[in-house]
Amino acid sequence: MATESVTDVFEEHRPVLMGVAYRMLGRVADAEDVVQEAWLRWSAADHGQVREPRAYLVRVTTRLAIDRLRHVQSRREAYVGPWLPEPYVTDFGPTVPDTAERAVLAESVSLAVLVVLESLSPLERAVFVLREAFGFPFAEIALTLDRSEAAVRQLAGRARKHVEAGRPRYEVDPAERRDLTERFLAAASEGDLSGLMSLLAPDVRLVGDSGGKAKAPLRVLESADKVGRFLRGVAAKGVAAPGAELEFRFVELNGAECLLLLVDGKPDSVFQVDAADGLIQNIYIIRNPDKLVSLAR
Repeated sequence: MATESVTDVFEEHRPVLMGVAYRMLGRVADAEDVVQEAWLRWSAADHGQVREPRAYLVRVTTRLAIDRLRHVQSRREAYVGPWLPEPYVTDFGPTVPDTAERAVLAESVSLAVLVVLESLSPLERAVFVLREAFGFPFAEIALTLDRSEAAVRQLAGRARKHVEAGRPRYEVDPAERRDLTERFLAAASEGDLSGLMSLLAPDVRLVGDSGGKAKAPLRVLESADKVGRFLRGVAAKGVAAPGAELEFRFVELNGAECLLLLVDGKPDSVFQVDAADGLIQNIYIIRNPDKLVSLAR
């Protein structure tokens, strides 16, 4: 295989490899490192012995991601405050023309699902990602993980049951999410506290991720009263220093529209809401500056 075709083959499959690695690790930098290591192994491989490049590359990437996940899990045990995955720009474009497939990929990379995946073992997470997000056959997953097909099916069943128990029990309508996010921003900007409260479900949850490096709640807030009191405090104090230039942008992150706040041109916060029945059910706020680096590119 010529050098150019070796590179072309890898680049053709890079989006899938990045998708697998990110869903496994929840961090863009870690996923990029894994994909780069996969490239090094691919470039040094005996390509004459590789009959199916995509399967080979996914197998290498998955095994590298499992090793990396086992290493970073100890870091997360010492994480300050709630943990959320690093925001990931999702633009499936023409590579995923099928609406149903796009929906599956978007859900598998959502903040809510990735948070649940954190509680799975590395092997369970790998099986769930390969099977549920990318539709790999059990036999191929078994080969990837060097496990029997029966064992893989058992892992898949446990993972699916766990994810189903932890994911939101409602469908999030994109138009409703956008509308409530815009109303949320308007009410917060105008200091309309009663308007803010009217948007919150009684059992709304707010999850703030700062890693101890920015201001955010150090525990998950639950109930409209607690979330409302927190939002009142933020509205009263402001989200940035006086005189700072604020800019809000809607961007697609993790398969859903989010609100990106830039302060003096630099990413400061990402806000995402889950909405159902005309009310905000969950609010995710990511303020850890280390997790916003990729959004400045």
